[in-house]
Formats: sequence, structure tokens, C-alpha cells
Amino acid sequence: MKVEIWSDVTCPWCYIGRRRFEKALDRFEGREAVEVILRSFELDPEASVQSELSLDEMLATKYGISLVEARQANERVRRTAAEEGLEFRLDLARPTNTLAAHRLLQLAKIRRIRPVVEERFQKAYFTEGALLADDVTLLRLASEAGLKADDARRVLAGQAFTLQVRSDEREATALGARGVPFYLIEGGRTISGAQPTDLFLEALGAESGVPR
Repeated sequence: MKVEIWSDVTCPWCYIGRRRFEKALDRFEGREAVEVILRSFELDPEASVQSELSLDEMLATKYGISLVEARQANERVRRTAAEEGLEFRLDLARPTNTLAAHRLLQLAKIRRIRPVVEERFQKAYFTEGALLADDVTLLRLASEAGLKADDARRVLAGQAFTLQVRSDEREATALGARGVPFYLIEGGRTISGAQPTDLFLEALGAESGVPR
């Protein structure tokens, strides 16, 4: 059974959703027959490479709420992440453009190590405050996760894999995605958002015929 997951590396709910899905997969009796395919999706393709705004300020500006309300919202996200075993330092993270990161993830997919590279990017952004549009930072993170430095450097030097990123995004939109995380389970079932682990487990069982 194939499960395709669209996400953005700076989307907190994508990281939370990934952990919940992984927990569901660990509990699923038919997990050995599940093929997980990670796909690219930019929440804001027009985002600046480097922003002076904090995540609190960005959230307040985007939704027209007060800075206090934005801080409270991000604190709720931090607590939810902690419940899934993730350490979020949203005070360190800064909004950024993720195209370069996604292009490297497309390379990682070819090399069959995309989950490892994606995990490294997400942890770096949410826990370490790394700027995921900085070539030096991306090169370091990609190398730490197992990509060859020369391969990653060549990708970052041009526009390689941009078409693949855009193709992933068009496919998600055609399936009805209006944001991420977005899941397509073989058989046609789609799931939007960082749903509870039990919901993912139920969906896996329903589509595969394997009991929970």
C-alpha cells in the first residue's frame, strides 16, 4: 500500500503530523507492506529568503491578530509538539523561502534518503533556528543527513529539481489540497492536517483491509 505525504519543511503541523503518522505506522500490523512517499509543497512560494520578522510577528501580520495572541498560538503549537516528543524553539525560527530545501529533498528522494534529510531539515529549523534558505546551512545539513556534498552543491548552484517541486505542488492541488500536511492513501482516501494518531491508524486499516 502506498501513502503519499505532501509537506513543507517550515510547517509546524507537517512535523507534528509526520510524528503522529509514524506512530500510527509503528502500530499498524501491515506496516511492512506500506510504502511512504514524501512530496514537496511550499506554503508560501513567494516568501522572502530572509525575513526580519519573528514567527510571532509573522503570524500576527498574516492573520491580523495581536502579538500577544500570536505568541499564545505559537505556545500552543509548541506544547502540542512536545506531546509528540518534538522540541520546538519557535523563538529562534524565522520565516523563509523553502524552494532550495525542497530541491535538495528531490535529490535525496533519488538517493533514497529523503526521510532522513527531511527530518534533519525540520529539526534544524524548529529546534536549532537554522535558516533553510542559506546555501551554506543547507549544504551542511544535507551532508550531515547523508547526501554527498558535491551533489548538493551542484543542485544549490542552479535550478535543478525546481520542475519536480512544482509538479508535486500541482498534483497536490489537483487532488484538492489547500494546505499541508496532506496525505493520499492508496485507494483514494485523502487526509488533511496533523490528525490524531488513531485516525491515521484507522485510515491505514480501512484502505488495506488489515485490522488495526
